[in-house]
Amino acid sequence: MSDPARTEQSILLVDDDDVLRGALEQSFELAGISVIAERDPVAALARVDAGFDGAVVSDIRMPKMDGLELFRRIAAIDHEIPVLLMTGHGDVAMAVAALKNGAFDFIPKPFATDHLIAGARRALDMRRLVLDNRRLRAAAEETIGAEPLIGETPVMIRLRDTMRQIAQANIDVLIEGETGTGKELVAVLLHRWSNRRSRPFVALNCAALPDVVAEIELFGHDGDSRLPRTGRIEASNRGTLFLDEIESVSSTVQARLLRVLEEREVMPIGGDLARALDLRVIAASKPGLDHAVEAGRFRADLLFRLDAVRLRIPPLRERRDDVPLLFGHLLHQAAERFGREVPTIDTATLAYLGQHDWPGNVRELDNLAKRLVLRVEADEPDAEHADMPLPARVDKFEEATIRTTLRQVSGDVRSALAALGIPRKTFYDKLKRHEIDVEAYRPTKG
Repeated sequence: MSDPARTEQSILLVDDDDVLRGALEQSFELAGISVIAERDPVAALARVDAGFDGAVVSDIRMPKMDGLELFRRIAAIDHEIPVLLMTGHGDVAMAVAALKNGAFDFIPKPFATDHLIAGARRALDMRRLVLDNRRLRAAAEETIGAEPLIGETPVMIRLRDTMRQIAQANIDVLIEGETGTGKELVAVLLHRWSNRRSRPFVALNCAALPDVVAEIELFGHDGDSRLPRTGRIEASNRGTLFLDEIESVSSTVQARLLRVLEEREVMPIGGDLARALDLRVIAASKPGLDHAVEAGRFRADLLFRLDAVRLRIPPLRERRDDVPLLFGHLLHQAAERFGREVPTIDTATLAYLGQHDWPGNVRELDNLAKRLVLRVEADEPDAEHADMPLPARVDKFEEATIRTTLRQVSGDVRSALAALGIPRKTFYDKLKRHEIDVEAYRPTKG
């Protein structure tokens, strides 16, 4: 896997012998290998992180930190960074032991320079292979459990790049985006790409719960020893806490959340002992949280704590060129989910994809893909009501879509919710508005 934009790989050469280090540096350069030479192993270690794309060549005998200790510290950062050890005769046993513990190779002195160069090339090749496989795995993981953050427009490329840059940082994040843009997906990916990936990812929609329930869900309670309850905050310890629709929380909850963010500890309701926390908080809101602060509905100090880094997810209307790519993925995903063939897209649908503003964003696009796969457009409400105003046509189309879906799933509500991609409450609200009786679509009991 080659990447023309990738930076050139380098050998990090560590040796306190100025003469030998200078000679080896020149040999590497003559062989066309970029080299970073360091006399001090501590300074060399500062150049290494988990993204280091080269290999290390180090002498064993050095002051301050010997080559074996340098190897151990590099392995603690990333055990797949190749380390070659240059050894004197008396150090061979130690080098062999290091080899068993994961060192890439050792070169006994005196050695031919071409032998060292050949070993360094192998190490660089191995490191390139390791990093390429990591990139492939990361790309594959983006599609697990939720639609990936698809898009090749500049704004989406910048968003993914920024997410990669901050994922490993132990810093809170505020995600801003309209309904349906994928705020929870961004939060999930930040968690997966972080060093907390093996720890809990705990999500809570703050708008879905009444204030009293929200407090118990978040902070837990110790009020009744017979019914201990761990809150979402404590459950996310050592992991990530995702608070969706943060703008909807009450002033009381805001004050308690502020204390959690400032002190990194939580006091359960009814308890008298705060519990220390190690967690990352990712909050999400619709656009306008700054205006809520100005209006006095949201605490400025809480926004300041949450807003260490702000990610804005663009709506689909700002990245129209991504719509065909994203729709193609969602169409295949829906076809696989429902066990259907991927339908052929006609010119009218293609035109609609390019002209529609997508107020529901990715969620709305996903719902269209599901409807096409399930062929719920067969009723053709738009053709039947072509002379109606647009709102009335949309209303008729919605009714026809729900009725067709209910017929296909024989009135099974759970299947209908999955096909339509809407919450249960929204579904029942629409049934009431369109006067649709689910029982009429269920098989009669004989």
